[in-house]
Amino acid sequence: MKDSDDHNLLVHEELPKEHDDPLVRWLHGMIRGAVRLLAILMFLVILWAVADVVLVMYQRLNEEPYWLLDYNDLFDVFGAFMLVLIAIEIFINIRLYLGSNIIPIQLVVATALMAIARKIIVLDLADVGPEQILAIAAAVAALGGTYWLVARKH
Repeated sequence: MKDSDDHNLLVHEELPKEHDDPLVRWLHGMIRGAVRLLAILMFLVILWAVADVVLVMYQRLNEEPYWLLDYNDLFDVFGAFMLVLIAIEIFINIRLYLGSNIIPIQLVVATALMAIARKIIVLDLADVGPEQILAIAAAVAALGGTYWLVARKH
């Protein structure tokens, strides 16, 4: 790593273990503990969500007509898969934060893009108006531009 990269890592450490004030040091430790708890909980959520995907697929495939998924079933399964993938991305964000005390901006933006992609995949156009579609398009454009700028910087 270059010296400037080392400096950037030091500048962006939000919760250093060493601090002059013992109260701030204790608070930082408590927050790091809370982040560890979030990592454990997210792991459990991922396991639960995978079990849910298996259960949903099992139930849908065991209804008549057997071993066939209709249009709505496919959207339910795709939505469940995307939720698991988003949960994994959030877990990775938490793990990276625990490992470095640095918020991985590019990964956070990519996770947000994945969440919007999930929304688009399961979107029922009969339930949304043009304003909502424009808002989703604006969010995708803003997040895509942000991701491009952050990736370009690195």
